Amino acid sequence: MNFPEMSDVTPAKVADLRARIARLGIRLSDIEETFVRGSGKGGQKINKTANCVMLRYTNMDMVVRCQRERKRSINRFLALRELVDRVEFAVSPQTSRKLEEINAVRKKKGLPPMTVRPEKGENV
Repeated sequence: MNFPEMSDVTPAKVADLRARIARLGIRLSDIEETFVRGSGKGGQKINKTANCVMLRYTNMDMVVRCQRERKRSINRFLALRELVDRVEFAVSPQTSRKLEEINAVRKKKGLPPMTVRPEKGENV
């Protein structure tokens, strides 16, 4: 996968995503990108165009599908960002933004924060 030129996304968001990819050590050559036809609401435009993006990260066997927007370029960015979130959560959950978002929602609901369990054999 080449890092797409994303004219529909703000440059600051693209720069942030590039920095996160570099920090996590994700090689874009390990990501397989395919475009499939969408499904669901949207009528003829959704059913006839292949704007649904599916990314497969072969190193961790993760698959992400995104069809949130009508534009393929925005869906590519959103799918890549979701994939990076999932990799970050799996690799270093302590620094994961996703875990922070989950804990913020849990705090609003009055639930205890979600913690990361140590791996077997890891000292706490």
